[in-house]
Amino acid sequence: MPKIRINIVFLLLLLVFNASLFGQEKTPSKKEITLLAKEANKYMKSGNFEKSLVKSRFALRYAIAIKDDNLIATIYNTIAANFDELTESDKAFFYYKKGLFYAKRTNNDELKNWLYNNLGNIYCFDKKQYEKGIICYKKSLEYSQKINDFEQIVFTKLNITWAYFDIGQFDKGYPYLEYINKHHQKYGDESTIVALNMLNGMYYSYKNEPKKANLFFLNAIKYGTNLNEKSDLSFSHLEYSKFLLKNKEFKKAYENLALYNSITAELNYEEKLKKVNITGINLEIDRYKREIDNIETKYKTKQNLLIETQNKNRKISIIVISLLLLIIILFYFLFQNTRLKQNNKLKDLQSKIQENIINASINAQELERKKIASFLHDNISALLSSAGLHLNVFTSQNLYPPQEILKTKAILAEAHDKVRDLSHELMPSLLARFGLFYALEDLCEKNSNSVIEFKYSSSVSTKTRYNEEFEMKIYFIVSELLNNIIKHSNANSAKVTIQENNNQLQIHVYDNGRGFDHIHFHILEGFGLNQIQARINNLKGGISIDSKQHTGTSIYFVVPIAIK
Repeated sequence: MPKIRINIVFLLLLLVFNASLFGQEKTPSKKEITLLAKEANKYMKSGNFEKSLVKSRFALRYAIAIKDDNLIATIYNTIAANFDELTESDKAFFYYKKGLFYAKRTNNDELKNWLYNNLGNIYCFDKKQYEKGIICYKKSLEYSQKINDFEQIVFTKLNITWAYFDIGQFDKGYPYLEYINKHHQKYGDESTIVALNMLNGMYYSYKNEPKKANLFFLNAIKYGTNLNEKSDLSFSHLEYSKFLLKNKEFKKAYENLALYNSITAELNYEEKLKKVNITGINLEIDRYKREIDNIETKYKTKQNLLIETQNKNRKISIIVISLLLLIIILFYFLFQNTRLKQNNKLKDLQSKIQENIINASINAQELERKKIASFLHDNISALLSSAGLHLNVFTSQNLYPPQEILKTKAILAEAHDKVRDLSHELMPSLLARFGLFYALEDLCEKNSNSVIEFKYSSSVSTKTRYNEEFEMKIYFIVSELLNNIIKHSNANSAKVTIQENNNQLQIHVYDNGRGFDHIHFHILEGFGLNQIQARINNLKGGISIDSKQHTGTSIYFVVPIAIK
């Protein structure tokens, strides 16, 4: 203990000494700041985002201090790129805009080109605001043409083509595609060859030239596989499946759709792993953003505070030394308290990580359920209905149709019913068509039988609609709670009550079953309560569980309403 106290005294004296020199801190030269900014960019490209963000923060502070707009814009671009890689698109968008603000004060057309291009990517691929994205791409194209950067011209025109094709404006996108086809061999590279072939396939599919379209799609898949360009390869499989479906090659269409889903799941998993590996950064991102935003404000007043700081440093040193003895006495008690808090923080961090993983998994599952249900309903079910219709016409025109035709008709009807039932199970049609309250009322009615009765009560109009994703999440939470009652409670009566109050949805689910010890509910994995709580936390809501053995269970949760 004496040794620890001596070390603490030394550290505090060192801090006092550093504080006295703070006012004399020397701002690095422009060359040194530029080198620091390059190091931050290098760390970002190598995937070391934590070091890149730390270096960028220091570089930005110094760049603002010397009022170098070009350096400030460059560093903001690096910060934004870090957040882009971390799939924090809103924060990336914010810093790209900040970078563009300073870049417009400079003659650095290359930097403006990149900033506009990156903003275009976020508008198109994250925000789905294609009109704004195309405007940014075209501004990027202006600057790349101004500096005669032909490689960037090809790259930007490819982005413009893709954006137009995504919204079905093939005639507007084709002139850009024509330019890329002409100049890609000279100015393009391997990173865009997959997308180029895919876009050609999309265009010739639109022009109803299946042979050309098929050849380009196959080339895109071949290059994507050989070059391990997973992202563009997944999109190639998706667009190829649409083409095959259009040309009624259903088996191949299904196979390519399955490959798209498989590669997309793999990419999502890799992205999830990346986020898990940098959880520390993710948890501190908002704090980091506030620090970056405060840097400009701090430096506006720093010069005025410099003289005052120097005068205060001496007084601070005297005060710190006077308090030193008191700090040493209190240290032991603070040390014990701090260790306890650290243990609690570690547990909270582990809990948050687990909750983030659960939410990511749940969101992915719900998205896939929605996609598969939509595909089954809009494509497979329609095809089966069409086939059944043709068979009905045939049998009506023939008094004695072959036995094989009648059997085929029956098989198609059964397949159609099973596909419809599966589609409704994955994504209830009432939920999509009429909203949450119709769907929940129907769910209670369907689950009621001679063994258990589910009652439904809602003060909210059944015509009320919320955000589609919000409705889907609430529906599956209530569905899971009802499943728990059916499987575990041995109840003969249960009720779902819904109220809307102060822009919050309040849902109460209770039963008269055997109950359980809710204090230890976290170990009851079969109940799925961990996942339910994670879903509610993800919606910024709260949950209350009241249950005792042999007295039934009452679960009450409140979530903020997400309006359309």
